[in-house]
Amino acid sequence: MSPPGLEAPPPTGLTDAEAARRLQAEGFNVLPRQGRRTLFRILADVLREPMLALLLVAGGIYMALGDRKEALVLAAFAVLSGLITVVQEARTERALEALRDLTSPRALVIRGGVRKRIAGREVVRGDLVALNEGDRAPADGWLYEGRGLQVDESLLTGESVPVRKAACGPGGPGATARPGGEDLPFIFAGALVVAGSGLCVVTATGASSEIGRIGGVLASLETEAPRLQRQTRRLVLGFAAAGLAASLLATLLYGLLRGGWLEAALAGIALGMAMLPEEFPLVLTIFLAMGAMRMSRGRVLTRRAAAIETLGSATVLCTDKTGTLTENRMRIEALHLADGRTARRGRGGGFPLGPDFLDLVRLGILASAPEPVDPMEVAFHDLGGDPAARSAVGALVAHYPLDRALLAMTQVWEGDPAAGGCLVAAKGAPEAIADLCGLAGADRTRMEAAVDALAGQGLRVLGVADARWPEGPPPASQRDFPLVFRGLVGLADPLRASVPEAVRQCRAAGIRVIMITGDYPQTARAIARQAGIDADDVLTGAELAALDDAGLAQRLRTVGVCARILPEQKLRLVEALKAADEVVAMTGDGVNDAPSLKAAHIGIAMGGRGADVAREASSLVLLDDDFGSIVRAIGMGRRIYDNLRKAMAFIVAAHIPIAGLALLPLLTGMPLLLGPFHIAVLEMIIDPVCALVFEAEVEEGDLLQRPPRPSDEPLVSRGLVGGALLQGALILLVAAGLSLGLWRTGLDADTLRSATFLALVLGIVALILVNRRFSASLASAVRRPNPALAVVLGLVTLGLLASQVLPALAGLFRFAPLGPHEAALVLLAALFVFLGLEGLKVLWLRRRLRPH
Repeated sequence: MSPPGLEAPPPTGLTDAEAARRLQAEGFNVLPRQGRRTLFRILADVLREPMLALLLVAGGIYMALGDRKEALVLAAFAVLSGLITVVQEARTERALEALRDLTSPRALVIRGGVRKRIAGREVVRGDLVALNEGDRAPADGWLYEGRGLQVDESLLTGESVPVRKAACGPGGPGATARPGGEDLPFIFAGALVVAGSGLCVVTATGASSEIGRIGGVLASLETEAPRLQRQTRRLVLGFAAAGLAASLLATLLYGLLRGGWLEAALAGIALGMAMLPEEFPLVLTIFLAMGAMRMSRGRVLTRRAAAIETLGSATVLCTDKTGTLTENRMRIEALHLADGRTARRGRGGGFPLGPDFLDLVRLGILASAPEPVDPMEVAFHDLGGDPAARSAVGALVAHYPLDRALLAMTQVWEGDPAAGGCLVAAKGAPEAIADLCGLAGADRTRMEAAVDALAGQGLRVLGVADARWPEGPPPASQRDFPLVFRGLVGLADPLRASVPEAVRQCRAAGIRVIMITGDYPQTARAIARQAGIDADDVLTGAELAALDDAGLAQRLRTVGVCARILPEQKLRLVEALKAADEVVAMTGDGVNDAPSLKAAHIGIAMGGRGADVAREASSLVLLDDDFGSIVRAIGMGRRIYDNLRKAMAFIVAAHIPIAGLALLPLLTGMPLLLGPFHIAVLEMIIDPVCALVFEAEVEEGDLLQRPPRPSDEPLVSRGLVGGALLQGALILLVAAGLSLGLWRTGLDADTLRSATFLALVLGIVALILVNRRFSASLASAVRRPNPALAVVLGLVTLGLLASQVLPALAGLFRFAPLGPHEAALVLLAALFVFLGLEGLKVLWLRRRLRPH
């Protein structure tokens, strides 16, 4: 008994009632979708942020103390911060949702003896589906009846050359279903019919189809948390623990030594806010979001923003051939006439053709479908031109399709009777054309040598022949025409123009490029050499299957090309490279690439020709299918990492004087210098500086000449922390010294607070200017344009002036205007900080923090 779905349905197909019953029982012919983050979930994540909680608690304490103005301002800060985060996250989710293509293709089914068009999602197991040229198969099945059917299965196999399908009749197939291979009866969802027609019996839909099986593999693969995200999480947890301990200790000491536990709670909250580096995850998110926006301007869609940075540390780029390195279309590259003359396409893509070569191309057009779908037939039309080819012939008289017994097709056209009647044009496999033309002896030997030479260049070779047939009925078989061999045509999937330069830049950046393809080794080696990929060592799928994991890891150290690779072997290759501590980027466009795209550290899908499943599994999508965009993405990733290091160093350095000045009154008995409100304002300065100024910094000069970063290199290294601590300590010493000196002169609390705050802000501004460039002098850094810096500095200057001259604002800050003497001391302190920070960069930071 045949398995369910393999038995032949009645010739009239399923009844509507039976189809409805199966649809109810088995579900729609669609792939399952992963859930999306709702607005409620985003809001819940935002409310768990510790800085938001601290602001709200501080606002509640001020309300308890009767200071409603301060309480409302802190609450406003909290609401504004949360609202910005919610809006940003919601926009990201909408962008991801818009990426999904939910349109359902149509399918022509036979139900109850009637052909009807239905949505592809309504096709059920057992349906009888009619397939015609240009259709996409809506589900998996087997060919019940076929007439010259050829399908493009590149979505599953990665190969653009179509394969023939052979009907197996009512008895059903006896072999195991698999994509690829000639003269098999199996049809797979997503396959494109390029020639012929047939009836297909559906055996699997939705998640049960071959595409659905790959989707199941995808669901079982866990996407790794990006390395930066893991490092940042550990960093924040460490600082948060230290900040919480210091906050509790400060609260206890303040309450025990001075009394007034509400004031003690405010002092503890102020110190906790000063030490909590809540900017770390915020800066990481904004840097990657801004990077994604910049990438989108270059036609690269970022589905997982953290992958941009990871791409900057990639050590190996695994690339598919078809549709990635190549254009996923066939193009005529060489013509060989029967007399031995040869013409090849030039380097610039031009193909000047003499009359004899043009006649050969026109014969190929006449042997093709009038409206071709087959990529090779399209190539003939592209080169020769349809109108010119058919100008000397009339209507189509007879068509002899390609079949299993004879790999050639012939078409007969009405012609001028005076010229010999009908024109007969044939094309097909060279050996089939040789048989039809009766080639033997030296003629056949010369043809076979020419075929071997063209195939050795990675070309797919077709033979072309013609004949004249007198008016009257054509013969029953194309073997009966007196065909004459006219020549050979070499076709190839052409290399994308941007690929060689992109590969060269990858190698200059220390990134090894490995081509992984299902094509033959000879063809793969030829394409790799054109692209500039090392093709000396080629690993085949059969060799890979015979290797254990240790042997594969050893072999992959020298391999540049992997050929005849099965889809599941691509996944094994990626996993083997990851096990060898390589940071793996994987490009692809087919359904067969989806598991390896998801398993790689960075999956890069081709968006123009790529399958939906491949795009969903990837981290980045190249909307223009330009391989060169990968190099720009690598540069963007490295730039983001450099600027993140600058921003992280700035955050550490800026928090040290803030925390120190919040703790200073507890140690000295001075009045409270910085409360939660002041620290919240400082955070409003630090956040845009990190998010806008450092993010907008242009790349360092040697960005794509460095080797990739070590995979275990921490984002915040000891050298970076050490330099940031020195910078922060310098600002703290100057600001604290100024505050203590002014306090001992008997300066009132509001004026002292005003001078301390201004000195601190000017010290942070000096820190920004100095840290813009680790590898350049201050003068060269200042000359580099950064509009965001100008905006931030302008706003800071206006804010400081307003706090001195506007009574309402001064009252909110609890400031008193500075006199000339105090103002001069503040400016002198800021100048000292500025010069000291520049000296530290020269002596320490530039040597230790410059990127590798």
